[in-house]
Amino acid sequence: MKKTNRPLVLASVMLAMFIGAVEATIVSTAMPSISADLGGFSKYSWVFSAYLLMSTVTVLLYGKLSDIFGRKPIFAFGIILFLIGSLLCGLASSIEQLIFYRFIQGIGAGAVMPIATTIVGDIYTAEERGKIQGYLSSVWGISAVTGPAIGGFLVATIGWEYVFWVNIPLGILALAGVLLFLVEPQKKTKPSIDYLGAFLLTVSLTSFLYWLVEGGVGFAWNSVPSYSLSIGAVAVFAVFVLVEKKAKDPMMPFDIWKNKSILYANLVSLFTGMILISVSSYLPTYVTGVMEQPATVAGFTLTAMSIGWPIAAFFSGRLLIKIGYFRTSLAGGIFLVIGSLLFVAMRPEFGPLWAAMSSFMIGVGMGLTSTAFIVSIQAAVTYEQRGTATASNMFMRNLGSTIGVALLGSLLNSSLLNYFQDNEKDYTLNSVNGMLTEDSRNQLPLDVLSFLREGLTQALQNVYSLTAIFAVISFVLIFGLPRKKGVSSNG
Repeated sequence: MKKTNRPLVLASVMLAMFIGAVEATIVSTAMPSISADLGGFSKYSWVFSAYLLMSTVTVLLYGKLSDIFGRKPIFAFGIILFLIGSLLCGLASSIEQLIFYRFIQGIGAGAVMPIATTIVGDIYTAEERGKIQGYLSSVWGISAVTGPAIGGFLVATIGWEYVFWVNIPLGILALAGVLLFLVEPQKKTKPSIDYLGAFLLTVSLTSFLYWLVEGGVGFAWNSVPSYSLSIGAVAVFAVFVLVEKKAKDPMMPFDIWKNKSILYANLVSLFTGMILISVSSYLPTYVTGVMEQPATVAGFTLTAMSIGWPIAAFFSGRLLIKIGYFRTSLAGGIFLVIGSLLFVAMRPEFGPLWAAMSSFMIGVGMGLTSTAFIVSIQAAVTYEQRGTATASNMFMRNLGSTIGVALLGSLLNSSLLNYFQDNEKDYTLNSVNGMLTEDSRNQLPLDVLSFLREGLTQALQNVYSLTAIFAVISFVLIFGLPRKKGVSSNG
């Protein structure tokens, strides 16, 4: 009987994680240049939101489908769609096109990260998972170290299009490795797909996330579209819960949420997702627009987070065995609070090194918590539920990122508009485009540049203050995790 080639499958999964790492950092680094080229600073957050929206909506569906049909076919579908989206993103000629192609990319991304992580949970024992998940997070981070640097270099030389196209060859290799070398157990039961549950969840989440992203921008919060979307999302979700409770094989088995390890790990992940998107989305804007540094330096400040993450993840796998899930997670929560407070204290004159140090602390916090959560969740369920349980954690972090980018984007835009109004200046959000590259800055009068810089500084300061609140909430929630030491397994 043919067996799984664990080293080659692990290497393939690491390549899939590389795509995720590059996506998280390289696009953020390129966004100031993309915005300056394609215009539409007011739609800046939609480039992130479109991707996050679809990856969040689909991640639970993919997790369940992988439990039913196996990891390989669902992983293959997701990564192919992701690569098609990446190709199209590089061909975009307007900000609207880019946003649409990011939707496609996001639909594929919903499968890549959770199923890659689930595959590792399948082929390694509970005792091995801590170390291997640490390696996975390390590779995610180490590969992300190259992302900002490559992104900054590509933007400065051949163009921002290549920050999307760099995914394609590695994605093909990752797909080939999983298809050729992963051997899955035969399915003994006839699959039962919860189509109605999948449809209801998709409609509910899409309505809710669209309301969050466009509220206060595309329509007023106290308008008919706002009320319709929010009430509709809640109503459809209520129907989804009723359907899931009666379904033979529900898409979201609510029983797994009764486990405290899963419940609190997922709640904390919701808020760490908000923190992560705050740093990766808005730090390059601060470094290029406020500190007036080039894209390569902005990439360096994000790279610092990508260095902290793998170092912490490497030690997290070992700490889990020595001091347990709770203490490891608590240490991560402390670093998240420290990093977010450093961002609150940041001033333009402090320079990019301060930004990098703050970013590094956030990375350490993410590395410690994310590894601990995945290992504890996978140890708490059986093989048949592992895809769903792993996806639930990815879903909550993605949901946090989507909520975060909507809240923080709304806060940034409203802060800027209030600043213009308070100073009786006839500027729009798109006026900020002129600050994001050296060439466009040189064309602005000094007094206009100084005024816009001060406004952007204040707006981003508000963003970081809200991020610090998210970090404190995540720290408090960690105390809900079980205190038990050691690693146990359910297969």
